[in-house]
Formats: sequence, C-alpha cells, structure tokens
Amino acid sequence: MNAEQKKSLSTARQFARYVVIGLASNLILYLGYIALTFAGTEPKLAMSLLYALGVAQTFVFNSRWSFGHDGKHGPAFVRYCASYGLGYVVNLAALFVLVDRLGYPHQIVQGAMVLSIAVMLFLLQKFWVFRLNTTLPTANAPNL
Repeated sequence: MNAEQKKSLSTARQFARYVVIGLASNLILYLGYIALTFAGTEPKLAMSLLYALGVAQTFVFNSRWSFGHDGKHGPAFVRYCASYGLGYVVNLAALFVLVDRLGYPHQIVQGAMVLSIAVMLFLLQKFWVFRLNTTLPTANAPNL
C-alpha cells in the first residue's frame, strides 16, 4: 500500500475496522475470561493469560487491515506490545483497586475495562504503533 492509499484510509474507516476486529476478539476473550473465572481461576490470572493471547492474535489483523501498515513489522510489533503492556497495567490496576479494594463485581469492571482500554489502544495504534512516517522524503517530493 503506497502513501496515497494510506492517506485515503480515513480515521473513521480505520476505527470501524479496528472495532470489528476488537469486537470479535474481545467477545471471544471475555467469554474465555468468564469461563476461566467460573472454573475457579483467579480473575487477575485469567485476565493476564487472555490478554497475552489477545495481543498476539490481533497484531496481524490490525496492522494490515485496520491501519494498512506495510512498514517493518519488527519495530511496529515492539510498539504494539508496549502499548498493550500499558493497557495491561491499567487493566490490572483497575481490577486491583475496583475489585480487590472497593469490592465491585469483577465481571462488570472487566467489561468496562475492555471498552475503555480499546479506545486508548486505538489512539496509540493510530498515532504511534502504525503511524505514517511523514518525515521521510517521497519519490515525488522535490529535493530542497
């Protein structure tokens, strides 16, 4: 995908694609979370296991389909993992504070965290992980 095609992939379209991938992935992962906790797995351990699975399964879909990234995958994957690492810490902290300390139901807290972290991760992917490198000259740009 060339730079013009990337520019034509609007934020709204990127977000719509990101939502499709996110809904499918998070539905499956949330059902897995409910199943694991129902089977007796501690909520933070269940979230941790499924979070790692979610990161791995969504990188390819988001990089190619949502954001049209055709740059180097190694650096993008490192940034992707870093952004999901931040999301993980925020999620874990929310479970610790809201469930362990304040006593809210973990099912509701985790459901709310899925939505709020999804928005945070979209913004990180859009502007950092899969960003267009606009500082490099293009073949059609005049040399100044």
